[in-house]
Amino acid sequence: MSRPARPQAGGNGAGQNFNSTLSIVVAVVAVLVGFFILRDINSNGTSSSSSPSDDTSVDAGTTVPDAAVTTLPDATNTTGFKVLVANASGVPGSAGDVSVALQGLGFIVQPPLNKSDATPKQTLTMVYYIAGQEANAANVAAALGGVATAPMPDPVPTETGNMGEASVLVLLATDLAGKPIAGAPAATTTTVAG
Repeated sequence: MSRPARPQAGGNGAGQNFNSTLSIVVAVVAVLVGFFILRDINSNGTSSSSSPSDDTSVDAGTTVPDAAVTTLPDATNTTGFKVLVANASGVPGSAGDVSVALQGLGFIVQPPLNKSDATPKQTLTMVYYIAGQEANAANVAAALGGVATAPMPDPVPTETGNMGEASVLVLLATDLAGKPIAGAPAATTTTVAG
């Protein structure tokens, strides 16, 4: 007596294999992109932190002119602190522009916000910090052209009333809104709202 043949499942095996393969390819691409980003961040951080005596690319007796030395802070040598820009200028999109400029300088920037309703429109940009972040705030303030720093006010002057994961807040005012940040790469388009 012969057994009847079992019907085979209709075509799902090929679709599942394709989806599994696609998932693996996407994961590999994500890992590679992350590797290249971290490598770029690390190479930026190590090149500026070496001392002149450790620099083997300069021949003995060669002097480097003072004009070749950058005076902007090296944001890539930070401890991973995050910056939040809040628009207190009334200029639409300006917090997004400053966020992009700070990212271009190597800072880790949170999505921009607006000021709180209780905070009036500001004319001078301030960099606020939570306790223990004074040096990081000074680094951000220097990147913005030497604006003032101060401890974080209570309540936090953002529309949400908090900083999220950020420890430094740039309360953007009319003095910097819509103006380029010195040393930041020029942006051709801005896709961040703020």
